[in-house]
Amino acid sequence: MNKLLKISISICLSFVVIGFLITRDGKLFTPKGSGEISLDSGTYEAFPLPEYAANMVNSSYKSYFIEVEKGIKVHILETGKGFPIFLMHGNPTSGFLYRKVVENLPLDKVRVIMPTTPGLGFSTKIPASEHTLENHIGWINKVLKELELTELVYSGQDWGGPIGMGALALSSDLLKGAVLMNTGFNAPTMNTDLSPAHATVKTPVIGELIVEVFFSIFGRLGRVQGDPESWTPEVIKLYGKPLYEDGNSKAPLAMMRMVTDGPDHPSTPSMKKIENYVKTLDIPVEIIWGMNDPILGKALPNMKANFPDAPVVETSAGHFLQEEVPVQIAESLLRVLEKVDNIY
Repeated sequence: MNKLLKISISICLSFVVIGFLITRDGKLFTPKGSGEISLDSGTYEAFPLPEYAANMVNSSYKSYFIEVEKGIKVHILETGKGFPIFLMHGNPTSGFLYRKVVENLPLDKVRVIMPTTPGLGFSTKIPASEHTLENHIGWINKVLKELELTELVYSGQDWGGPIGMGALALSSDLLKGAVLMNTGFNAPTMNTDLSPAHATVKTPVIGELIVEVFFSIFGRLGRVQGDPESWTPEVIKLYGKPLYEDGNSKAPLAMMRMVTDGPDHPSTPSMKKIENYVKTLDIPVEIIWGMNDPILGKALPNMKANFPDAPVVETSAGHFLQEEVPVQIAESLLRVLEKVDNIY
């Protein structure tokens, strides 16, 4: 009996230790660049891309950091010259998500700016507790201000929707047009989870075990695509490797937990501000949607309600439309740009 008790105590202690270790906040990791990039708005720290990432874009891309507060750097990809297009990705990808869209844009007429939110890609990795919607909105707004933009067309998907639109709400004169993909701008009025996965991983320890220990979230995301083959090994490496190499892969789970599950969720006040801002918009908008998205595919009616006059392009894509239907996204951007600036 004493032996059985000792074994039981040992097992319990092991679970306590494991629970403590995997739920730790994660350390700040601030990346370092090399050299400088000069733009009209100033000089920035250059970041030479590692080979596996550089191979995914062409040599016209600029890669640099903007330090939005001490130790927190946002990695920026940009290419082209002309009217600014500001493209915001979601969880757990990076600015590279728009690389295929860029291939279909007239880079002699548009300047394409693709930030990566802190915690993901080559941006600073931050403790899990720092992943709040309010923080992310503030950091991306500082990017907008630092680049001294006076007008832009914006596109966002997944968390790139609320984060990007929230940042623009703080600099409300910038936004002249938008292309909106699978995302949402409305604060919840009742308790509900976005998906079964989001419901499961919000439980402490369980979420860490699923997302950070037993499974690679990056390797499983082909399941949310209309065409699972669009989520290639090269794509998995592009989005996953920067987190694992930097030793802080807390962002994917932390950003899943940022998703509102009811009126009392910490993200809800920021979502309400975004919703109110969206109601004030009178700009050219197009909606392009991945109808085979198991996470947000059914949310299209909500986006239509926000922009009842916006043309809607329904596609067979899944969650990450940029990997599946980049041509259609580029075409939507160009139609909005023509209404805003008549780039032709």
